[in-house]
Amino acid sequence: MNEKLVAFERLLTIMDELREKCPWDKKQTMQSLRHLTIEETYELTDAILENDLNEVKNELGDIMLHLVFYAKIASETNTFDISDVLNAICEKLIHRHPHIYGDVEVTDEEEVKANWEKLKLKEGKQSVLEGVPKSLPALVKAIRIQDKAKGVGFDWDNKDQVWEKVNEEIDELQVEIKAKSNKVEDEFGDVLFSLINYARFLNINPEDALEKTNKKFIKRFQYLESESKKDGKELSDMSLEEMDLYWNRAKSINKL
Repeated sequence: MNEKLVAFERLLTIMDELREKCPWDKKQTMQSLRHLTIEETYELTDAILENDLNEVKNELGDIMLHLVFYAKIASETNTFDISDVLNAICEKLIHRHPHIYGDVEVTDEEEVKANWEKLKLKEGKQSVLEGVPKSLPALVKAIRIQDKAKGVGFDWDNKDQVWEKVNEEIDELQVEIKAKSNKVEDEFGDVLFSLINYARFLNINPEDALEKTNKKFIKRFQYLESESKKDGKELSDMSLEEMDLYWNRAKSINKL
C-alpha cells in the first residue's frame, strides 16, 4: 500500500511542477483537455480489445494524468481538489453498496444493479436514464439506455421475444423501403436498437463485436490492396469478382 501512495504522491508532485513551469501545461483548461481525454479513452479501449496489457498499463497512466490534471485546475480556484474527488467517490461507493457496508442482502449481480438504480433515484435523480451522457456515441448510448432500463425491471423475459422484435422491426423497415417513405431512417434505427437488445441477451457487447468486425475488415481489405499490388493490379481497374479472389484468400490465410 505504501508503494502505491508514494507513486500517487509522485504523480501529484509532477503535476504541480508541470502546471507551474511548463508553458503548455500552464495554458491548459478543462475545455482544452476534454477532446484529449476522449482520445486517450479510445486508445485505452483499443489496447483492451487487442489484449495488449502493457499498452493498457500505459493508457491507464495517460488517463490517470488527465484526472489529476482536472483536479489540479479546479484546485487553483478552490473549487475542489484531488482529495475531494477521491473522498466523493469513496462515499458514493459505500452508499451504493449497502450489501457490503450495510444490512441489505442480495443474491446476484442483477439485484446489485437494481439496487444501484433505485439508490440513484433516491438521491434526487428524476430518471434512471439521466446518467447516460448525451455525447456518447449512439451505439454505446443504446447499450447504456437498455442496461439502465433493465436495472428497474423494464426488460424482455427471454431472448426469443427479443428476436421476434428484431424480425418485426426488419419487416417494418422493408415496408417503408418499398413505399419509399420518409420513415426509412427511423425504422433502420429501430432495427439497430433491437439488434443491440438481442446482443445483450446473448451476453455480447455489440460495440466490441462491431469493432472486431471493423478490424477484421481492415485486415482483409489491406491484404487485398497489398497482394493485388504485388501482382501489378490497381483496385480501380479490377472487377468485383477479381477482388473477391483476394478477399477469400485473405479469409483463409491466418484466419484474417
